[in-house]
Parts: sequence; structure tokens; C-alpha cells
Amino acid sequence: MQPRHFTSLLDLTSAELHALILRAMELKRHRDPDYQPLKGKVLAMIFEKSSTRTRISFEAGMAQFGGTALFLSPRDTQLGRGEPLEDSAKVISSMVDCIMLRTHKHETVTTFAKHSRVPVINGLTDLKHPCQLLADMQTYFEFRGDIAGKTVAWIGDGNNMCHSYINAARQFGFKLNIACPVDYRPLQSIVDPAGDRIAFFNTPEQAAHQADLVVTDVWASMGQEEEQKKREFVFKDFQVNAATMAAAKPDALFMHCLPAHRGEEVTADVIDGPQSVVFPEAENRLHAQKALLEFLICR
Repeated sequence: MQPRHFTSLLDLTSAELHALILRAMELKRHRDPDYQPLKGKVLAMIFEKSSTRTRISFEAGMAQFGGTALFLSPRDTQLGRGEPLEDSAKVISSMVDCIMLRTHKHETVTTFAKHSRVPVINGLTDLKHPCQLLADMQTYFEFRGDIAGKTVAWIGDGNNMCHSYINAARQFGFKLNIACPVDYRPLQSIVDPAGDRIAFFNTPEQAAHQADLVVTDVWASMGQEEEQKKREFVFKDFQVNAATMAAAKPDALFMHCLPAHRGEEVTADVIDGPQSVVFPEAENRLHAQKALLEFLICR
């Protein structure tokens, strides 16, 4: 049987994604220490980028399911010495039951998937961050119910998170309003297939008008530190603050994938305020990914 991969939200059907969210919620509500579907299974975790939530959630998830997670970095493996990705994928997948990569180029993940005999999971690339969207969708479902037909406002950089929110709009059936500087818009190749589910606005308040969910991310992601000062200037008018939230619906939620820079992309009164669900959102990385691991490995 050919393995199923999770390099993008588009790798699964809308029905499968909805089922994953419901399963994640069930696993969160009823944790059974005797339920160990991944006993004897091994997850290889390849990290080219540092991580807190991704590493802990995958490692803890495998442990809770009775499996084992191996932390691999390019510094400690032949990946850092130029071994072809195709060769690494073939070798590693012959010894483990699943591979998760948190890396720079999206092509690294897709190349692994093409040459792996086991499921490959995108733990983050510069292009997409689908695992975070599973956690975000789970969080919305828990607090407000199904997100279909709702309006989400994305404020800030048209980055990997924005790309995955665009894909989520297609798969979960919500409308996505985006406010970002023109030169930092998401890739048109990802925007176009979403059609009229996506709309662009000039200010955060316009994008957040009557929104059910407001989301942002740091202005300078990992690898963009040298652009920090420039980005602070470019994005200064694309901050989520009290005015942004006031434009949204009174019961709108606020999300951020973390880590956050209070006073930059979001003000402290918002991220630490009553509409913020950033910490349940972070915890849900664990539950959503347990559901994903179960789905991919136990087929």
C-alpha cells in the first residue's frame, strides 16, 4: 500500500480533515493511557529549523501512543554533509514508520515524500505549515463550532502560515480576508485556486470587519532576522490591536502560532486578553498531531 503523506492540507480531502479535527478533540477529552496504537512504531523527526511546539508535540504524542520519536539534525547526520535527499529518504524510511521534517525548502519535504516508503509529514517549511492549521481549526471548533461559512482575517506577512490559511479556507469552507503590504502578499499560485474565498484589504480594520477569527504571525520569521528593521517599518500599520479586534465580531477569537512579539505584530492587551486562545491553540498541536499520526500510520 502506498503511504499517505501530509505535506499540505491539500493532501487530504475536506472530509478527512474534518474527521481528523473531530478525532483530535476526542483524544483530548478522553486520554486513555492503555490506548497505544503506535506501540513499537518509530517517528524520525528531522529538524533544520529550531523548534519548541513542533518537537515537544510530536515527541510527546508518540510517547503517549506507545511509540518512539528520534530527533535528527543535519549536524548529526549525513544530511548535513551533502547526502542526496533521495538517498536519505530511502534509507531513513526503511528503518522507521513515519518521517516528520521541519525544514526550509518545501521541496525537501516533497522530495522525501516521493522517495519514502512511509508517511512523510510537513512540520513546517518556508512555504506551508499545515500542522499548525490542524491545531488552529481544532481550537476554533472547540470554542465556536464548525468554521464553515465564517470569516477569518489574516493580518501581516503573506508567509507559510498565510499560505496554509488559504488552503484551509478551501478545505474548511470559510472566507479569508487578508491585510498585508502589497510587496509581501502570498504567492499568487496559492491564492488563485481559492477563488472568491480570498479577499485583500489595505488595513487590518477593513480585513477584520465582522470577522469571526483574527490571526497574525511574527513580522520576521526564522531566517529573516536580517530583515527585522526593514520589516518593522513596512509592517508597522499591520498590527493586531484593540482597534482591529473592535472591528471584528464581539465574540471573535484571536490566534497566533507563537512565539509572539508583543508590541510588534500584536499588542499585549490582545494576546493576553479574553478573546485570545493562543495557549489552547498551542496545546492542540499535541492532540491534532496525535490524530494525524494515528491516521497516517495505522491505515
